[in-house]
Amino acid sequence: MVEFLASSPVQITIVLFLVTVVFFGFVRESLPADVIALLAMGTLMLTGIMSVKETLGVFSNAAPLTIAAMFVMSAALDRTGVIDQAGRWVTQATHGWSPILAILVMMLAVIFLSAFINNTPVVVVLIPVAIRLAKSLKISPSKLLIPLSFASIFGGTTTLIGTSTNLLVDGVAQSGGLKPFGMFEITAAGSLLALAGMAYFSLVGWWLLPKRDTLAGMLPDQKERRFIAQILIPIDSVLIGRPLSETGFSPQRGFSIIDVLREGVSLKASLGKLILRGGDRIVLRSPVSEMLSLKELGHVAIGADAQEGTAFEPVQASEVIIAEGVIGPQSRLIGRRLLGLGLARLYGVYIMAVHRRGENMADQLGEMRLDVGDTVLVEGPAAGMRQMFEDGALNNLTATSDRSVRRDKAGIAVIALLLVMGLAAFEVLPIAALAIIGATAVVALGCLDHQEAYQAIRWDILMLIFGMLALGQAMEKTGAVQLVIDLVAGPMGSLGPLALLAMIYLVTTALTEFISNNAAAVLLTPIAIGFGTHLGIDPRPFVVAVMFAASASFATPIGYQTNTLVYTAGGYRFMDFIKVGLPLNIIMFVVSMFVIPFFWPLV
Repeated sequence: MVEFLASSPVQITIVLFLVTVVFFGFVRESLPADVIALLAMGTLMLTGIMSVKETLGVFSNAAPLTIAAMFVMSAALDRTGVIDQAGRWVTQATHGWSPILAILVMMLAVIFLSAFINNTPVVVVLIPVAIRLAKSLKISPSKLLIPLSFASIFGGTTTLIGTSTNLLVDGVAQSGGLKPFGMFEITAAGSLLALAGMAYFSLVGWWLLPKRDTLAGMLPDQKERRFIAQILIPIDSVLIGRPLSETGFSPQRGFSIIDVLREGVSLKASLGKLILRGGDRIVLRSPVSEMLSLKELGHVAIGADAQEGTAFEPVQASEVIIAEGVIGPQSRLIGRRLLGLGLARLYGVYIMAVHRRGENMADQLGEMRLDVGDTVLVEGPAAGMRQMFEDGALNNLTATSDRSVRRDKAGIAVIALLLVMGLAAFEVLPIAALAIIGATAVVALGCLDHQEAYQAIRWDILMLIFGMLALGQAMEKTGAVQLVIDLVAGPMGSLGPLALLAMIYLVTTALTEFISNNAAAVLLTPIAIGFGTHLGIDPRPFVVAVMFAASASFATPIGYQTNTLVYTAGGYRFMDFIKVGLPLNIIMFVVSMFVIPFFWPLV
């Protein structure tokens, strides 16, 4: 059996089959992408295609470690208020401007920020800024949120540290024998692509952007003050043993029952068939006029008027506000069932609605598990709401965050980033070493504490990268990469290097629309290097094509995480991304076919 598995054709077949399974696993999303990648890694060890030593060797790759360090540095810029302040400057500067001019200024600012900061936190912080800017311009937020996401992608292609994909492609290319990319080696080419993207939005894209309602915008008029109250069922209440429908708190009176707490446990999932017991607490919502008349309903007793045998005993009432939030990449709510979140217990906040990828999930609220990009409508007291947003459970879309920021440390975070970039540009030390030193420095100097630093690291992305690195290494070891190169480069090679460059770009950008951009980059970078080697020319332009194409995810809301974040926040539909993004994908491809050979000649 071992000899059978050791034969090269069988190993190639297993690896290519595994690649196919991983691809369809990413598309179906039945398991998280990082789990699928790690399962592939385990399969490689079980079949003996990769030894344990070889597999563990991927954890020493410099690229993921660099990416982790840059996550920390980006978090430092966020925690010290640098990103938020930049967004506020844009809002102030564009006040009273025409919408198209304002959108271009916003995109230019986002491109600049995303060139040096991981683009996911940039988008998370600037979504409420963009919504506020849209209100000041009297336009729908959907006119600004897709450009916000796309501009962050443009910015990521302008420097080596602009996105984790660039760092990952550079790391894989170095493993393939290529010279490391310089900090600003792709800046000129990436800037031309960014200018092409901005030109597209000013000339065509603006008119293709839809006018959509956000989740909060779909609510009825909320001018009347609203209250949430907790009503206790005393142990001698006449309602004990009766269904909830007999409490008298009906929609006709302006009340809506949102939960029942029994011994601290939410019974929201079973309200329809609930039989009341002594000690139950009914959580209900009502306008102020009805809250004042509670005493007249169902023999309600308040304070000193309470008498034996009363049906209810009011416990507390507080004025509430409604806010809209999005599940960010660092939220502790990711993967948790809605009923077990404990938001009511911790903050007095209740979830009213959840939208996922443009779909109202009202029928699944009881059992659904939250995911990155879900938009959540919450209701609760102002103090509890502020605490929830400050803790990072949700990112506030209704307004910019009011959490305390360490503005006195902003200079340290900016200087640390500038030093990392400058020293890397002059090749004083490898980028991995400088990023780790910079990340350690911003923690040591108080820009963020060590717990925040660990929370800032996207461990799911790192695990995905490690799993895909093992799969990519297995493809090279077994000869699967060479097989693909021989099958493709042979027929296509006769058409010239530009045809192969176009093919590697198109395949990469197509995969990126449906699976992780990092996964696509890991799989295709070795093939790109092989194309150059097969033709006897410099592989660098083919690697750059993978680098740019792996970020060029505009036609779907699932290919790039910033697209996912703005998807439901802007009230978009799936077709909106195809309508706006597909022409942009074509433009980026055409421009790349001119720009890449100009800066990296195909000779």
